[in-house]
Amino acid sequence: MNIIFKIWRQNGPTEKGELKEYLIEGLTEDMSFLEALDYLNEALVLKGEKVIAYEYDCREGICGQCGIFINGRAHGPHDHMTTCQLHMRSFKDGETIVVEPWRAASFPIIKDLIVDRSAFDRIIEKGAYISARTGTAPEANALPIPKLVADKAMDAAACIGCGACVATCKNSSAALFTAAKINHLNSLPQGKAEQHQRVQHMTAQMEAEGFGSCTFTGACEVECPEAISIANIAEMNARKLKANLLG
Repeated sequence: MNIIFKIWRQNGPTEKGELKEYLIEGLTEDMSFLEALDYLNEALVLKGEKVIAYEYDCREGICGQCGIFINGRAHGPHDHMTTCQLHMRSFKDGETIVVEPWRAASFPIIKDLIVDRSAFDRIIEKGAYISARTGTAPEANALPIPKLVADKAMDAAACIGCGACVATCKNSSAALFTAAKINHLNSLPQGKAEQHQRVQHMTAQMEAEGFGSCTFTGACEVECPEAISIANIAEMNARKLKANLLG
């Protein structure tokens, strides 16, 4: 199959970027989207041109590093999927595919399709951990946790921090990411000791990073590869209110 890629090219954070068009022939429907980009980069190398910079790591839908906008949607045309799990059979022969980086002020572009998501790391540093001396690993059944609570915590913990929620939100809100990280630990007995401090510090850092406010459009839930529910955001807001009231 033949595909026309219109890809955002930008040499650096302060450089002016533009969409550049590439015609690629000989792709197959069984290629993943990232393999198609690899194929394009090989062609650029043979022509002596600069390759397209983009991120990836596991290529198994686990890490979320591959996040980009494809035809105006985070990770591509399907719900709950990472870019590396997208295949070229999702497109038509001769189609034009527009490929852009995440668009959010808190995710500045580094080069081409790569953005700086270190704002997420700084939110994590403000409380997405439990500061307790554990020693050796305790017996698994020593601290009984109801299945519903464990399932809820695991659903929130599934967040891979890809940033699709921020990129697809009209306000560039990081509420879904932050809520998932807070609720994961605050739901469990081990996280109760620091629950109020955790929600206050992490939401404060989220605001300090310049992310927008959540208006519950639900777009983040649709684009999230792990289908994390926006109910987590409502719970985070309730936890924050309680923490503020308790001082």
